[in-house]
Amino acid sequence: MDALYTAVATANGREGRAVSSDGTLDLPLGFPKSMGGNGEGTNPEQLFAAGYAACFASALGAVGRQEKIDVKDASVTAEVSIGKDAGDGGFALSVALRVELPDHLQGEAGQALLEKAHAFCPYSKATRGNIPVELVVE
Repeated sequence: MDALYTAVATANGREGRAVSSDGTLDLPLGFPKSMGGNGEGTNPEQLFAAGYAACFASALGAVGRQEKIDVKDASVTAEVSIGKDAGDGGFALSVALRVELPDHLQGEAGQALLEKAHAFCPYSKATRGNIPVELVVE
C-alpha cells in the first residue's frame, strides 16, 4: 500500500490523554462508568465509533456515486461494544453500524448498498474476520 496519509497519535493509558501529532486532537481519556470509571473523558471505544462511522459514511458516499444513487442524506451511527472475551479472558469488541437511509433505499436495496460499502470501507476491511460487525438499515 502506498500511504496517502498517516495519522499519528499518542496515548498514555485509558485514564490519561490522547494527542495527535499535529495537536488538532487533544482529549482526556477515562473509563466509562459502566466499567468502573468516573465517566470523565472519552474512551477508545468512542473514538473508534466516531472514526468507523465517519469512514463508513464516506465509503457509502463513494459506492453511491459509483452506482449513481443519491445517499447525501444518509447518516451512520456506529455502536462499539466492549465485553469479556470468553476465549482468553481478556476483552473483545463488536460493532453495529446503523445507517439511516432515504425511504427509497429501505429494504433489500438499502441492505445491498450497505454490503457494498462494507466491502469498500477501510475500517470494515480492517475488522473483517476479527470482530463481528452488524449492518442495520434504519
